[in-house]
Amino acid sequence: MVQKGKTLETPQVDGEPSPSPVSGEVCAEAPGPVEESGIAVETTGHRKFISGVVEGFYGRPWTMEQRKELFRRQQKWGLNTYLYAPKDDYKHRMFWRELYSVEEAEQLMTLIGAAKEYGIEFIYAISPGLDITFSNQKEVSALKRKLDQVSHFGCKSFALLFDDIDHNMCPADKEVFSSFAHAQVSITNEIYQYLGEPETFLFCPTEYCGTFCYPSVSQSPYLHTVGEKLLPSIDILWTGPKVVSKDITVESIEEVSKILRRAPVIWDNIHANDYDQKRLFLGPYKGRSTELIPRLKGVLTNPNCEFESNFVAIHTLATWYKSNMNGVRKDVVMTDGEDSTVSIQIKLENEGSDEELETDMLYSPQLALKLALTEWLGEFGVPHQYNSRQVPQSGAKSTAIDVASTAAPSLCSSTTVTTVFHQPIMSPAMPPLCLDPHPLPKTPQEEEVEVEKKDSDEEPMEMVVEKLDEPEVVAESEEKHDGPVLVDKMAEDLKPMDTDKESLAESKSPEELIQEDSGSDIAPMQTDDQLKQDLFVPGPNEKPLFTVEPLSIEDLSLLAELFYLPYEHGPKAVQMLKEFNWLRANSSVVSVNCKRKETEKVAEWQSRAEKFEDMCCSVIQMFTRLSNSANRTILYDLYPYIWDIKSIISMVKSFVQWLGCRSQSSAQFLKGDQEPWAFRGGLAGEFQRLLPIDGANDLFYQPPPSMPTSKIYSIRPYFPKDEASVYKICKEMYCEGMEDIPFSDQDPDLIGDRLVGGLLSLSPDYGFVLEDDEGICGYALGTVDVKPFIKKCKLSWIPFMQEKYHKPDEQKDLTEAEKMILSFHEEEEGLPDSFLSNFPSLIKVDIHAKVTDPSVAKSMMGCLLSSLKANGSHGAFCKVRQTDKRMLDFYSKLGCFEVAKMEGFPKDIIIMGRSL
Repeated sequence: MVQKGKTLETPQVDGEPSPSPVSGEVCAEAPGPVEESGIAVETTGHRKFISGVVEGFYGRPWTMEQRKELFRRQQKWGLNTYLYAPKDDYKHRMFWRELYSVEEAEQLMTLIGAAKEYGIEFIYAISPGLDITFSNQKEVSALKRKLDQVSHFGCKSFALLFDDIDHNMCPADKEVFSSFAHAQVSITNEIYQYLGEPETFLFCPTEYCGTFCYPSVSQSPYLHTVGEKLLPSIDILWTGPKVVSKDITVESIEEVSKILRRAPVIWDNIHANDYDQKRLFLGPYKGRSTELIPRLKGVLTNPNCEFESNFVAIHTLATWYKSNMNGVRKDVVMTDGEDSTVSIQIKLENEGSDEELETDMLYSPQLALKLALTEWLGEFGVPHQYNSRQVPQSGAKSTAIDVASTAAPSLCSSTTVTTVFHQPIMSPAMPPLCLDPHPLPKTPQEEEVEVEKKDSDEEPMEMVVEKLDEPEVVAESEEKHDGPVLVDKMAEDLKPMDTDKESLAESKSPEELIQEDSGSDIAPMQTDDQLKQDLFVPGPNEKPLFTVEPLSIEDLSLLAELFYLPYEHGPKAVQMLKEFNWLRANSSVVSVNCKRKETEKVAEWQSRAEKFEDMCCSVIQMFTRLSNSANRTILYDLYPYIWDIKSIISMVKSFVQWLGCRSQSSAQFLKGDQEPWAFRGGLAGEFQRLLPIDGANDLFYQPPPSMPTSKIYSIRPYFPKDEASVYKICKEMYCEGMEDIPFSDQDPDLIGDRLVGGLLSLSPDYGFVLEDDEGICGYALGTVDVKPFIKKCKLSWIPFMQEKYHKPDEQKDLTEAEKMILSFHEEEEGLPDSFLSNFPSLIKVDIHAKVTDPSVAKSMMGCLLSSLKANGSHGAFCKVRQTDKRMLDFYSKLGCFEVAKMEGFPKDIIIMGRSL
């Protein structure tokens, strides 16, 4: 694809600050060599180009340690600014009037000092717009008092933010100000002058992007007032055409600059992910021509909530900026294809300049990404661990309201993988699932409600504006039989500023907690303690030590392409989606009831399926290597996302295997006409929507374990060779917890014959098995239509069983085994036709007690229900004896079936159903 405005990257020596281009001239205080641009964009003083990071998202603020690490990285990469504006620091926004406590003041002073030490300009932002009365002098005095306090901490740069607020003024303000814009400009100018007209002072308007301007950017009365009345030395923040802008063009910036009467500072949300908790953005900075640099006052990226996931976002921004930091204006046309070379046509427009242009190299997003990933790879091998998910409270001295901190972020999505849950799924006390926190958007970038969808380049959050404060799993369903989701909704509370002392007082890390249970089902993985131990040499009868495969640059490249950018997936992710779509659309050529099988087409399908499975395996292998990386700090931030994508990919892989050997030519699929990025959930959500049970959000809601692990489970279609293993699990789990086994060894197959034999023999096309490294440990069986299945049983399976097991004497007291044998010789009570017309498919699922991961049961159920729905079923049910507390407990914890009640049901059986 042709992308305008891609320019160069310049390697920079560690610790060497970069020069800062200025509109017109270069600031004397800008670090690095001073160069003159010859490009006059503005003439209002000697001020540097602002480049750096804004911590401006909704959700858990970063810790002090993370911010200090950010300053170190910014200095190393040549960025110069940090804007402090976390929406959930309540003294920044919700309770902006409250002064910081002594302890918080110490921490802020330390942070401001750290920024100064690394040569980073610290800008303190405050957001009073939620409830301030502009005409009330007490309110203005409170704002001055708060900023006075922060200025005493050593802060010299400030920002007033009026984003994401109601446009309506209170009656008192309406009497004083002619418009909302006049009110904001008035207080901003007053505060700016009160603080002594600081060199850096930013203003964020309520109309901070093109789509928020009414009726348009050029005709907005609000923007015109801001441009005319706001003092010229105050800089204005702007996010581009949209809240999350795919592209920011030179033309759009020239348009808004004319209205604002100054070059804006871009608040860039291209890597922001707080509006969708299933998405992460690890792609390069792109869609912004380097021709923008001489036309802007600065660029600040508002990146992912998870600090450690922002290495690429910040690194590539630095590469983009350094590619044209001298402000050379040029026209760039670049073809940046997957395998193409980069073609450039540069037309210089710096007439009258005798600058040497060797430093202005080409900026290619792909090359910038490779540079960033190569450097990031080294970080994964450095043992490091702190719990970046913890949010400490303000101390006892704090005047702030005590607000409880929340659980770590979790994802609403599928999983077929690892486990650190210590209790068996079948036991009465399964650990609670992770709760679902904040899906709110970043600032300035709230949802665009009621915005007309004019083209395919929609805001990435526009598809989910109605359900932002709920987990995706509770999506509306019109089908009354859809099972309830067994998780509680939890709102994200506001957080006070965290402090170092409180961090030290936090509870044990997840690693320490997990090590307290020596019997837990955890796969071997590298920890800090293991790195310090002496080398283990196995004895003659001992297993060799588990060795961790090192993470590779290919792994990180794959990771970035799976979690790329809001409006596009990486090439490998696109290829996987295309292949899965093709395999679904052409599955009829390998269907079991295809009358004319064309050898060439079958071979093509099988070949492409094999390649697709290889791609799926590469994702799973990447997950395993990443889970065992030495740097646990990075892993903690990435783990919920890699768990999510690996899990859905595992389920899709299993479904493709089933398509290749069991599907029917009439298999039905929904069409995926929308762009992959137009929905919530990123790539994982897109794959979910391509499965037949795309709307079964409860099955896809499988939170990651609290502690990363690399144990892998796989799900595949059942084959006749698996019968003995399935029988064994069936028997072991049936007898689980019984003190005296009521079945003799004379009839070893009795339990399997009674519970699963008919399904295995007569309906093998709807069977899946769960495997770990020791073999089969679970199964999911079914039949698409129970009526013909029962007829087949009566004709073949039941007579065979009656011959195998002779009818016991009913006159004597029967053992449990004899009662089970007798059931083969008695007529089984059927279910009403009115029920079977809505729930035609019978299923049977069981998992061995050693499996402690609660997600694998849902994944296996997802595979089974996908196969049933693909072949025409619209409802499934399971039968459980009232006395079978183990299976009742299992299905209730699974949470995807509801107890069905209807006249004519057998009295001793509980029927649980689900619409598909």
